[in-house]
Amino acid sequence: MEKNFSQWKKQCLNKLDLSKKGSVDEDIVHVVSLLNSCEEYFTTSSCSGRVILTDGVPESSAVQKQNCVWLFVSHHKCKCDDLMSALARSSGDAVLKFEPFVLHVQCRRLEDAQLMHSVAVNSGFRNSGLTASKTGKIITAVRSTHGLEVPLSHQGRLLVEHNYIDFLTQIANQKMEENLRRIHRSGSIFFSDV
Repeated sequence: MEKNFSQWKKQCLNKLDLSKKGSVDEDIVHVVSLLNSCEEYFTTSSCSGRVILTDGVPESSAVQKQNCVWLFVSHHKCKCDDLMSALARSSGDAVLKFEPFVLHVQCRRLEDAQLMHSVAVNSGFRNSGLTASKTGKIITAVRSTHGLEVPLSHQGRLLVEHNYIDFLTQIANQKMEENLRRIHRSGSIFFSDV
């Protein structure tokens, strides 16, 4: 297993970043870099958290992520005016989302995964968990529950008033602030325990 882990780590860290953005988010570069420098861990995917406005195909039963257009995305706090400008381009079913931090970490041993999980939960990422595959891969998924998903338009027609979108912008920004506090707390706890 030790040899497999080292090989998996080398392969993963040498491959191209295939995310839509194409790089690690600025707010978590330090966490990802520190984890990847540890012998016991490496990251397989990550997102620092984002506010996103998607425009989906009305009445689509297909996978939402594949049949939608990203009207707006930010890994930082956003402004209502930016969301309103993006929303003006909607021709389908626009949905505002806040997606919190997510981090997938492959761990050398079960004990390493348990430590990572404990740090995640103690930092506020209560939806975190472990998986172990038949091939011996042990992954800790660091996740939170403080997301937001609100439909704003249907078939291109706005369903809510401007002041409600302003309110949602404030809520999304508060969630982003809390998200960043949890990321900072997890880094502090983890690296004091390792």
